[in-house]
Amino acid sequence: MLRRRLWVSQLASHAFLLLYCALALFPIVLLIMNSFKNQLTIFGAPFALPTPETFTLEGYRTLAEGANFGRYVLNSVIVTVTSLGLILISGAMAAFALSEYRFRLNTFLGLYLALGIMVPIRLGTVGILNLAVELHLVNTLWALILVYTAQGLPLAVFVLTSFMRQLPRDLKEAARLDGASEYRVFSLILPLIRPALGAVMAISLIPVWNDLWFPLILAPGESTKTIVLGASVFLGQFVNDYNAVLAALSIAIVPAVVLYVLFSRQLVRGLTEGAIK
Repeated sequence: MLRRRLWVSQLASHAFLLLYCALALFPIVLLIMNSFKNQLTIFGAPFALPTPETFTLEGYRTLAEGANFGRYVLNSVIVTVTSLGLILISGAMAAFALSEYRFRLNTFLGLYLALGIMVPIRLGTVGILNLAVELHLVNTLWALILVYTAQGLPLAVFVLTSFMRQLPRDLKEAARLDGASEYRVFSLILPLIRPALGAVMAISLIPVWNDLWFPLILAPGESTKTIVLGASVFLGQFVNDYNAVLAALSIAIVPAVVLYVLFSRQLVRGLTEGAIK
């Protein structure tokens, strides 16, 4: 009887999660599906699948002819990948120092970095813009990369420090007794916190990819536009061309969804292991 109740409970939980997943993915699927249909069918049968009679690539053709979306996507990929790499490397090294070494300002420094989670970085937009102008970084991808790295570091340090403090100290001391340097010890523990690294990566990915604020202020040039900024400008020009609008939104959304799905397992593992610990 107990096993049956457990089975029913698990079945209900899975059914609810599948329903929630379907509801969350439905707008994205509907968006992509309609981007391949002509305008008449978009309004006449928005929930129907494209057929040979209604299928069209006119929206994507308009994108190819009217905007440099390939460049925008490449810029977003460069900014996102580089920012995430710097967040993980810098955050892991800072977390290693805070969790491994005891010094007078250890606790204060950890709290200071944690404040960055609560204070929105956009409050410092004017200062960031002035600094970017002085360093001649306006209309460069490095301006965005450095801002996003600073934005993601507080959360990365907070999460990774918590995980690193749970690692067995004997493991690290054994490595040191064998003659391993601190950099070697650091590299040895990175695989042990892989779920935490994946969680930080997944959490930091969406805000970086979807941001419109800093690209509009720091890198509005044609050669440095990100996909979200490029899509926003394009939508303003082709607001009545629904094929092009849906195609632009699909190109802006799909890469982020794919990347998030790839790292979602690490996110769940990181959150679960953190909760257990």
